[in-house]
Amino acid sequence: MKPVVRVVGLGPGSLDHVTRRAFALISESPVVRLRTRQHPSAHHFDDVESYDEWYERADSFEALYEAIVEDLVVLATSSPTHEVVYAVPGSPTVAERTVELLRERDEVTTIVEPAVSVIDVACATLGRDPMSAGLRVMDALGSSEPFRGPGPLLILQTHSPEVLARVADRLPAMTEVTVLHHLGLDDEVVTALGALELASFALADHLTSLWVEGFRGAGEAMEDLVDLMKRLRAECPWDQEQNHASLTRHLLEEAYEALDALEVLVRVDAEGGSDQAAVDHVREELGDLLFQIVFHAELFDEEDRFNLASVADDVHQKLVARHPHVFSDIEVTGSNDVATRWEALKQREKGRESVTDGVAWQLPALTLYTKLLRKAVLVDVAVEAGEMSRQRALDALRALDLDERSVRDAQSSLVAADAWGDALSALVTAAQFAGVDLEGVLRERAMILRDAIREKEELA
Repeated sequence: MKPVVRVVGLGPGSLDHVTRRAFALISESPVVRLRTRQHPSAHHFDDVESYDEWYERADSFEALYEAIVEDLVVLATSSPTHEVVYAVPGSPTVAERTVELLRERDEVTTIVEPAVSVIDVACATLGRDPMSAGLRVMDALGSSEPFRGPGPLLILQTHSPEVLARVADRLPAMTEVTVLHHLGLDDEVVTALGALELASFALADHLTSLWVEGFRGAGEAMEDLVDLMKRLRAECPWDQEQNHASLTRHLLEEAYEALDALEVLVRVDAEGGSDQAAVDHVREELGDLLFQIVFHAELFDEEDRFNLASVADDVHQKLVARHPHVFSDIEVTGSNDVATRWEALKQREKGRESVTDGVAWQLPALTLYTKLLRKAVLVDVAVEAGEMSRQRALDALRALDLDERSVRDAQSSLVAADAWGDALSALVTAAQFAGVDLEGVLRERAMILRDAIREKEELA
């Protein structure tokens, strides 16, 4: 028969949380170890050895836990009863790495005794049923990735203000968090803090945990939007009639409306202003644009070709592959190096022969020429410097032959003197050199002209 490591829990707080069986096993067994004395109930077992001194010598928590497990295996094997009792804070089944490691050891049988957990005490304190609430238990130290909804979440191992600060970085800034500190003890604290205030809770220790009632993550919101799209397709006559062709103009219109809203916000920010209405407008227009993407994805889903999840997965995989300097060991020297590598990766990935393959030739002319200037630099095509471009633009403007009378709209033509092309291309090149978005600048001037026209109309 294999030696036995019998694991018992001290509960999450006071001696009231220790079961009678756990108390008897710790008090009466010949070989007992405490993982730590840093627990309110541990002082009732002063004659029991602990592993506290091992914490100081260990290089890491993982190395410490492996050493503890090795010692427990040796103790169980050499014990006169072939059994060792191992007492841990809280419950052996919740956030106890040593128990996981013990279960991996074939030399011993690990028996876990039921115990009161922090989950029980937290739910009792807050009056919540973990099953009906859909509670999820999270490890504050397990990852650096953002926490995701839905809630509620019970976040454990928040044992210091430094850990609380890391938790705050993983939560939306406006999230309200309930701090659960020393539950069931005389100095119990249950208080609500904003995520940005978490690090100010100086009392945090190994008996501190966090309850996040809920926050709406992007995944949950997108699932709801997809469900809404499915219902609209099932019940709305207009949505039922749409297809990829009929939706094309809406996608374009929504893209331009989002661009308009962003340009207004950029202008407000550049002027040092604060306009919540402009922010709200951007959010609205981005939502309208997103809905068009969801609509097309739903149509493809109905055709059993792909769905929104595969769209998201594909772009996720592509962006990871295009950022080896983030997700691998590639080093870059700056943003220009990133852009050059991006084009090379894209060209190899898609089997393209030219950096111009895949360019959308129906782009507005200013945007198209600017894009091609960037492509030219990537393959070492000579592009004029700023001063040379400015001078060429001036020379071309002087060379233009203009009549005294303007022509009518009906007489407009693509046929023009070379000086027109020289002036425009030189101006775009100079703007590219200076980092100026001429398309945006011209749109801005168009908005100023629009306002002047409207003002004139009002006066009339």
